[in-house]
Amino acid sequence: MWDQRYSETGFAYGTEPNDFLKSAYAHIPEGGHVLCLAEGEGRNAVFLALQGYQVTAVDQSAVGLDKAQALATQNGVNITTIVADLADFDFGTQAWDGIVSIFAHVPASLRRALHTQVVTSLRDDGIFILEAYTLRHIEMQGVGGPPATATDLFMCLDDLSEELTGLTMLHTQALDRHISEGQYHIGQSAVVQIIGRK
Repeated sequence: MWDQRYSETGFAYGTEPNDFLKSAYAHIPEGGHVLCLAEGEGRNAVFLALQGYQVTAVDQSAVGLDKAQALATQNGVNITTIVADLADFDFGTQAWDGIVSIFAHVPASLRRALHTQVVTSLRDDGIFILEAYTLRHIEMQGVGGPPATATDLFMCLDDLSEELTGLTMLHTQALDRHISEGQYHIGQSAVVQIIGRK
């Protein structure tokens, strides 16, 4: 599915960074190493590289990451890309100053394992930034998020707070907001946002 989507003309989710990431990234230690999960075509990774971070983008789609590298070149920055399924990806231990999860929707059992890895792999004072769709999004008019039948893929604050035990929460919010990110994330949407510090 993702190779097909990213093979379309243009950028599926645009080339501008996610609004929440843009407002939150400065919590990440300056110049640090940042891991972007399910990064797709690279808009958030390139933005962070432009801010002086050393960025690694991981995604299962080689097609998406090829476009991420092209976007990085166009913007005069370097990013590292890794083609991997998040189910098999090793985050390492105390390896990252920041980890970014923007609309990285995976089944709940995998999400719990990933978030355990997030806590383990962040360095002291490292920052985790997440935005994801909540189940209420299926009642909204906006385009985006998992299929309405895939309820296991949506996130909520209670689950995230439990899964991310070990982080100090600097920001937790569930809200409705207008999103404008390419053709696949657009309109009034229901999301959850988190900033956590190790």
